[in-house]
Amino acid sequence: MLDAVVVGAGPNGLTAAVELARRGFSVAVFEAQGTVGGGARTEELTLPGFRHDPCSAAHPLGINSPAFRDLPLERYGLEWLHPALPMAHPFPDGSAAVLSRSVGETAASFGARDAGTYRRLVERFLPRWDTLARDFMSLPLTALPRDPVTLARFGLVGLPPSTWLMRRFRDEKARTLFAGLVAHVMAPLGGFATGAVGMVFALAAHARGWPVARGGSQAISDALAGHLRDLGGTVHTDYEVKRLDDLPPARAYVFDTSPTALARIAGLGSHYAGYRYGPGVFKIDYALDGPVPWTAQEPRRAGTVQIGADSAEIGTALNAASREGRAPDAPFLITVQPSVADPTRAPAGKHVFWAYGHVPHGWTGDLTDAIERQLERFAPGFRDRVLARATAGPPELAARNANYVGGDIASGAVSGLQLLLRPKLSLHPYATPHPAVFICSSATPPGPGVHGMSGHNAARAVWRRLRQT
Repeated sequence: MLDAVVVGAGPNGLTAAVELARRGFSVAVFEAQGTVGGGARTEELTLPGFRHDPCSAAHPLGINSPAFRDLPLERYGLEWLHPALPMAHPFPDGSAAVLSRSVGETAASFGARDAGTYRRLVERFLPRWDTLARDFMSLPLTALPRDPVTLARFGLVGLPPSTWLMRRFRDEKARTLFAGLVAHVMAPLGGFATGAVGMVFALAAHARGWPVARGGSQAISDALAGHLRDLGGTVHTDYEVKRLDDLPPARAYVFDTSPTALARIAGLGSHYAGYRYGPGVFKIDYALDGPVPWTAQEPRRAGTVQIGADSAEIGTALNAASREGRAPDAPFLITVQPSVADPTRAPAGKHVFWAYGHVPHGWTGDLTDAIERQLERFAPGFRDRVLARATAGPPELAARNANYVGGDIASGAVSGLQLLLRPKLSLHPYATPHPAVFICSSATPPGPGVHGMSGHNAARAVWRRLRQT
């Protein structure tokens, strides 16, 4: 009998498996797809030689993850590559604000009236970033914080809505860039704890950047799987699990799946009936015959580029998708251009590029024209560079990855109390009513992103259980 079986070979499932194997437990992973990866995969979606990331491409949370930093993933081929700028946010007048590794450069891009405000906001937390990150990404409520004073100070800033924090800025550049940071988790700007979301992304950039993985995000998943195999674990792909009886006998079962799928497979009935899924996304992967022709200079050096004319436009787009049930006319876009930092991702002189906008949950329309109109506002002539495109709306994303219910790439709404307390209000979010069944997906704290911390935290709950039996 195995000690643990993990269902789902995304970053969280693989991290949970590695953490258990490191402690001497026998572990096997079962994945429905033909390769490991979940939200961290790389495929030739458009043309031969163009390597695209179907979901996550830039990894501020990955390089800052306490779980990943404790593992020797570089021995298994993971190499972080940094663009000159982690992120840029262009404006219709041809200027841009930036999120740089340097606090000073970032502050200066906002203008003189907001530079000091921004520096005071982030510089008090940056020296304690590693401890702070470990505290709020570790087991919620049940783990004593290493630095409770800094965590409390961060809570005073981050727990109110981001709109409160944005009032500190006098000009639109700082407000718009910060609104874009919050929108990465598809949360309305006025929601609970959205200030913390923006702060986390900003501090992560200043601490270690927003890199891409050489060769594609698949390198993260492959490194975790390689480490697991060297620890004695096994990985089985093309293995769909429909019920617990499909799995070999084990002392514990750990699911890197949506709560909905877990309840169905493990026979938990309506245990997660109150879990809310959020808006979906419409994503386009591009093969380009050259770099994106941004009007502003700064985005040409950035790995990630946010697209939204001002904070009001971003807020309107988020509300349309999450509250009004319609696709926005001017979608807020998150775009990533990995080949700016990693030329191996495309043939010589060519580029890969992706963009997505938020749409209602389960939306079946086509946002291509709206996305490309937005891109043309800030990069005139963009369409002329397109060699091929691969589009994916909510149905296609859900078909590719069962955790993306209704196209929700966050695996659950990141709003209200569910931002922090997911998948249920509980001191033990990784446990289920079945004593041998656990959940470790992005539906558990600390939530979405390629960081492995949900798997790391769940593994701690599992090995406590295994030690007792």
